[in-house]
Amino acid sequence: MDKEKKKALAAEYVQTARPAGVYRVVHEASGKSFVGTTADLNAMRNRLDFELNMGSSMKKALLADWRKYGADAFRYEVLETFKPPENGQYNLMKELERMEAEWLERLQPYGDQGYNRPPNQG
Repeated sequence: MDKEKKKALAAEYVQTARPAGVYRVVHEASGKSFVGTTADLNAMRNRLDFELNMGSSMKKALLADWRKYGADAFRYEVLETFKPPENGQYNLMKELERMEAEWLERLQPYGDQGYNRPPNQG
């Protein structure tokens, strides 16, 4: 591929909107899950797979189960995609925090039910 084509593809990638939102990783057998948010849902899936397969995830309990049961025992799912308001005024990070709080309240992925830390425990 020539230099100009690479440059054009890189510019196109930078300008492409990426879906932001709330995701979760679910251990199929136990139903335990980890809920998180990201500004790029597609990239997060790749990042999680890479971290967990390389054994470098900061989510120690999730990593332990990943090692024990294997990648095929888990699924990645998008719970909600952020839709910018029509007026175009928003703070993405605050919106993602709000969305995550709602899903954490709904799913309660703590202790035996999940890999998230309960509120007020860091």
